[in-house]
Amino acid sequence: MGRIFLLMGKSTSGKDTIYRELIKNEELRLNQVIPYTTRPMRDGETDGVQYFFKDEQEYQNLKKSGKIIEERTYHTNYGEWRYFTVDDGQIDLSAGNYLVIGTLESYCYIRDYFGKENVIPLLIDVDAKIRLQRAMHREDKQEHPKYDEMCRRFLADEEDFSEDKIAQAMVQDRFKNNGKIDDCINEITRYIIQKIG
Repeated sequence: MGRIFLLMGKSTSGKDTIYRELIKNEELRLNQVIPYTTRPMRDGETDGVQYFFKDEQEYQNLKKSGKIIEERTYHTNYGEWRYFTVDDGQIDLSAGNYLVIGTLESYCYIRDYFGKENVIPLLIDVDAKIRLQRAMHREDKQEHPKYDEMCRRFLADEEDFSEDKIAQAMVQDRFKNNGKIDDCINEITRYIIQKIG
C-alpha cells in the first residue's frame, strides 16, 4: 500500500522547488498529484503542470458531483480564489506513493479522507524575514505585481500555520529551509526513504 506525502508550508517557503526536486528523484519514485485552482495563472505557469486552472462554474460542477476531496477559499483583493484536490483518479494507493503540495488544512482533510496511516505531513519551516524577502522578489518579477495580495497572504499564513493549529493537526516533523534549500531537500529525501523503506 502506498502513501501520500503532503508537502506544506507558508507561502515562499520553497515548496514548489522542493516538490520539483523530490518528484524527479528516481530513488523516491513519487507520483505527482496536480491540484486545482480558480485563481488566475501567474507568469510562467502552464495549465495541467502547476495546477489545473478552472473557472468558478467548473469548480461548482465538480463540487456538485461530489468529486472534491478538500478545498480552501481565500478572499483576496482580486476576488475569491479556490484551491482544491479532486478525486479524479490521480491517486491510487495500490499503485505507489504520491507527493502533494497543500496547506495544514488540506493535510487534515486528505488525512481524514485516505486515513492517518496513509498520509505523512512534510512541514517546511522558514523564518518570517526570509519569506518576506522571497515574496517581494517574486512579486518584483511579475508583469503586474500584486503587493497588496502578497501582504494579505503573508498575514493569512501566520494564522493558518499558527503553533496551535500545527499542534491540533498533530504535525511533529519539520524541515528548515532558511537559505540552504539543498540541505532541506536532502533531509526530506532521507525521511521519505525511511518511511517507504
